[in-house]
Amino acid sequence: MNTEYNAWFQCFQGCDEKYGLDEIIYRCPKCNSLMEVRHDLDKLSALAPREWKTIFSDRWRSISPPFSSGVWGKKEWVCPEVDLNNIISLSEGHTPLMKVSNPFQNAVVEDIYVKLCGNSHTGSFKDLGLTVLVSMVKQMRAQGQDIPAVACASTGDTSAALAAYCAAAEIPCIVFLPEGKITPSQLVQPIANGALTLAIDTDFDGCMKLVQDITSQENIYLANSMNSLRVEGQKTVAMEIVQQLGWEVPDWVVIPGGNLGNVSALGLGFDMMQRLGIIDRMPRICCAQTEKANPLYQSYLKNFEKFEPVKAKKTLASAIQIGNPVSVWKAMKTLKKFHGVVEQVTEQEIVDACAAADKKGLFTCPHTGVALGALKKLGAEGALQPGQKVVVVSTAHGLKFPQFKIDYHWENYEELNSPLANSPVKVKDSYDSVVNAIYDRL
Repeated sequence: MNTEYNAWFQCFQGCDEKYGLDEIIYRCPKCNSLMEVRHDLDKLSALAPREWKTIFSDRWRSISPPFSSGVWGKKEWVCPEVDLNNIISLSEGHTPLMKVSNPFQNAVVEDIYVKLCGNSHTGSFKDLGLTVLVSMVKQMRAQGQDIPAVACASTGDTSAALAAYCAAAEIPCIVFLPEGKITPSQLVQPIANGALTLAIDTDFDGCMKLVQDITSQENIYLANSMNSLRVEGQKTVAMEIVQQLGWEVPDWVVIPGGNLGNVSALGLGFDMMQRLGIIDRMPRICCAQTEKANPLYQSYLKNFEKFEPVKAKKTLASAIQIGNPVSVWKAMKTLKKFHGVVEQVTEQEIVDACAAADKKGLFTCPHTGVALGALKKLGAEGALQPGQKVVVVSTAHGLKFPQFKIDYHWENYEELNSPLANSPVKVKDSYDSVVNAIYDRL
């Protein structure tokens, strides 16, 4: 197989200049738009679609690293520039696509598929992007570039993934976290992996501004999703969904939206598959936001004619508590291309959607609850049709948010109801007490 595949950075708005993947560049010098990784599709198309399917299927069953990774099994489509000995992989990807009966009453679609991206090494989809970014940084350092550390702003999951991959690569890591706004389960991850963890008295948008200022003036490498190497890894979610559906395209994909890198990432994945003949149509995309942090939804109501940041309010979906997402223009472009929609959900709708889904065998994070709540609204609004395949992207594992579950089932929320609460039943230490409790439930 031809291994001389090429990729480069280029302005996502179409400016002509190209930059190597080993260059430190996040925005277009001409128009200040974010960059995008482009691939030589002519070379990639020299292999027929059936040949790529065979390669990807064989690697899916492989036990040989790095191709046993869900990301690096598609290396030629993701980051052909990195040498195999510089790849830092923690067996990311290949996450389950779980089929569950629709948890909502009067649902149009009987079955939904949930892409469990949280079933990954650090418990979120962020692993997919950070394996690519850290591997490229390792290569740049091996080539002699002076990159003393890698840094990110985070609402929890990015910091965990970056810290783990930097630890595996023996590269110093710095994470900027909004103090008191992430769960202890998330906070302990970068600490355990040895990252310099800065708890800053601000919100995510404030952390994002600081990390951009510092990485623009110091030679510290920026790892947030405005770095399009991240997006390259995350686009494999779209590829895995199609592969797991037997190379079929779902009718809808519902994605929780915060910093909005995932919307453009999945869009790129589907677009690349269509261009190379793997699929012959596109899904529709729904981006789901919480009403406490809904700048994209507000823009959608105005047909994306303009965008205005908002001050994000405290929400249970803390990872998407973002009022000024850096990837908003990429997301808008993707949604227009995919005939997409944007929905918003309330805090009550988040907890209800999570509780209903958990009773179908899931264990959802609050951000997946945002997507599930949006799915329920799509059904109520008539956007879904019977027989359609709908995929909800679950971005993180529910175990990263234990207090979210505890507060619901112990009915600790002061302003929210818990109609599906299922707290432990206290019984006496006697046969009769236990039997009575069992039959009261049955």
